[in-house]
Amino acid sequence: MMYWNDGGMNGWGIGLMTVSMLLFWALVIFGVVALVRHLGRTAPHSSSAPVRPVAPPQRTTAEQLLAERLARGEIDPDEYRTRLDVLRGGGEPPVSG
Repeated sequence: MMYWNDGGMNGWGIGLMTVSMLLFWALVIFGVVALVRHLGRTAPHSSSAPVRPVAPPQRTTAEQLLAERLARGEIDPDEYRTRLDVLRGGGEPPVSG
């Protein structure tokens, strides 16, 4: 009576074996992925350059924009001088019409 089915595995044994094998391979894959991510993230500190904070981008001033417009040919040198004088506080704003 003790050795029914000639000592073979029943449904529960096959099911537990399948679940345990899936868990085993899931743990192996998870371990490999975690190891690769950890090694890829960790750099040797002796050969790495010091980390410097990134400066915020400089805002373009009105005079720089005016000089760029002159360089692109959008305005002529007389208009550039007139507008630059206005920006620096030495004249009336030009009337556009």
